[in-house]
Amino acid sequence: MCGIVCAFDVKESTEVLRPQLLEMSKKIRHRGPDWSGIYADDKAILAHERLAIVDPASGKQPLLSPNGKLILAANGEIYNHRELRKQFEGKYDFKTESDCEVILALYQEKGVDFIDEMNGIFGFTIYDAEKDEYFVARDH
Repeated sequence: MCGIVCAFDVKESTEVLRPQLLEMSKKIRHRGPDWSGIYADDKAILAHERLAIVDPASGKQPLLSPNGKLILAANGEIYNHRELRKQFEGKYDFKTESDCEVILALYQEKGVDFIDEMNGIFGFTIYDAEKDEYFVARDH
């Protein structure tokens, strides 16, 4: 099971917070020993410890949308990701084969009203850098 550590609505310098979040992420590295990744800008930091199940070669996280404005850190497995990908042919430029990347495509097209379309086990956070908003969800 992957590990996710995030800080949103950052008021102080991310240069100060980034090492702290990296230290927190290091403490949960046992949950995802295959890859450690971090995204940081002036308002948000997302760190991810990956346990690779689908697309071990290119599914490193946090994942960014093609325009770089949506940032995703996710844990889980989206069982119907292949079917979901088909509905975005010609509309979304997938960069990986990761099942979790469909979350970015769904969010980009539908906003927060897409959770019921996913069949699987998951928890994730999306940071929308353009709107400075975040969305955190899990399966039910």
